[in-house]
Amino acid sequence: MKMGWETMTFKELIKKDQLIVEEHLMKFLDKDLTYQKDILKSMKYSIKSGGKRLRPVLFMETIKLFGKNPLDYMAYACAIEMIHTYSLIHDDLPAMDDDSLRRGQPTNHIVFGEAMAILAGDSLLNYAFELLFEDMKDSINQNKAEASYEIAKAAGMFGMIGGQVVDIDSEGKNIDIETMEFIHRHKTGALIEASIVSAAILCGANSDELSNLKRYSKSIGLNFQITDDILDIIGDESVLGKPIGSDEENNKATYPKFYGLEKSIELSKQIRDESLKYLEIFDEDKVFFFKELSNYILERKS
Repeated sequence: MKMGWETMTFKELIKKDQLIVEEHLMKFLDKDLTYQKDILKSMKYSIKSGGKRLRPVLFMETIKLFGKNPLDYMAYACAIEMIHTYSLIHDDLPAMDDDSLRRGQPTNHIVFGEAMAILAGDSLLNYAFELLFEDMKDSINQNKAEASYEIAKAAGMFGMIGGQVVDIDSEGKNIDIETMEFIHRHKTGALIEASIVSAAILCGANSDELSNLKRYSKSIGLNFQITDDILDIIGDESVLGKPIGSDEENNKATYPKFYGLEKSIELSKQIRDESLKYLEIFDEDKVFFFKELSNYILERKS
């Protein structure tokens, strides 16, 4: 079935997917509330602040990889983005990273206060699972249940939160490479992996397809964090939309801190090459986006 995506370039695909995600996010948040209007305003502020929408785009492109229409699964894509946005709101809080800028504009707690920012993050996390359950309540099946479990696990103590906890505990300490990799694979990588894996599960991927996509997603998730670490040193603040040098200032565990900048850049290239090998079981014309993504992560500026 032709859906109009087949002839687009990598950048056109991302832009198209981003617009679709943003349209559906606003639909899900288009609520006429009275007493809860302030929390909704805070939630929308962070959702509307831009960003690459990488995770829902990955979800959508994986759905396309299996020949299905991502528009049929937008509740899952938007739930993933809501979970990601909640994590950013909480990461920026004074008790966490204490950042005043996110995507080039004041962070949520700077605009709405700490209490409202905490509640906005909580609400986005909870609403994400409301969307998943709402989709399942009338037509539940094994694939939907397993996909939702993958997303939930990636968001919690076995995934993103677990990585954040170890990251906080490691500040100011000399940690080993295994601990640093745990942080990166969980804090950043877990939700990226779930974005791809949950979509593949929904589409009924076989064991080989699922295994290779898991390996691919782990590779790009790790590489995304490594390039984040690199950009915090050599990035352009006006392009990144946030201050650079905060990792060093907060004495955080990063790849450049452990390996040095040059070796970290070389490692990023090696991981890119590794990620491409996991795509070889798929028809080449079906994995164009994912190949280009591996290169994009290596070369990105923001």
